[in-house]
Amino acid sequence: MANKVHAAHILVKSENVAKDLMVKVKGGESFGDLAKKHSECPSGKQGGDLGWFGKNMMVKEFETAAFNGKKGDVVGPIKTQFGWHLIKILDQN
Repeated sequence: MANKVHAAHILVKSENVAKDLMVKVKGGESFGDLAKKHSECPSGKQGGDLGWFGKNMMVKEFETAAFNGKKGDVVGPIKTQFGWHLIKILDQN
């Protein structure tokens, strides 16, 4: 399992919006463009890029999903205290 993950995410308030965005991602739309348009996290301005993070740096549900994904995967929707996330695994090491 990876020690660090480089991920991007899209944060929205509802599961239905997150599911609709996942359909768009799977349909080939740019994750980064969707993050810029829809994410409620300040990282949305950078296409959702959160940079590299290690264990115990993110809320548990988010961390579990990010560390269990594989490079290139988009996982979600994942519910946390902040809302609903789609997470794109950009790299791992």
